Amino acid sequence: MKRLKLSATILLMFGLATFIHAQEAITTGGGSASGDGGAVSYTIGQVFYNTATGSSGSVIEGVQQPYEIVVETGIEDAKDIDLGLSAYPNPTVDVLTLSVQNYESDKLSYQLFDIAGRLVVGDKVSSNLALINMSGYKPGVYILKVVDNNELIKTFKIIKK
Repeated sequence: MKRLKLSATILLMFGLATFIHAQEAITTGGGSASGDGGAVSYTIGQVFYNTATGSSGSVIEGVQQPYEIVVETGIEDAKDIDLGLSAYPNPTVDVLTLSVQNYESDKLSYQLFDIAGRLVVGDKVSSNLALINMSGYKPGVYILKVVDNNELIKTFKIIKK
């Protein structure tokens, strides 16, 4: 009787073990990094993952997915100001055009930052169109800030292909 119970218990454990799965990854390295802007954990060399897709979305198991909250700041929503700012084409390859409409200021300028927050280029906006040559920059995400007398007017997320 004891032998039967032991056999049944072992069989049950092996049966359940085939249905229970945890996330696993065979990686070459990884770690975590933190700074003033937040913290991130990373994995290097993960080659296996599962994707499940349904009618309401998809899930990628075993892969960390970024979650980004973007808050557009600036004065373009202020009352009685009809400011038109646009940056195009986005994504861009060579030249990014910053268009300024209905705004007069001799201290208007732009600053282009890489994703790490380093200033890549900055210049004054002297006319309604400012051309930013991005052909020499690496592909990635850049942040374009438009400022007037050190006051932030608008922020754009620019994708460089």
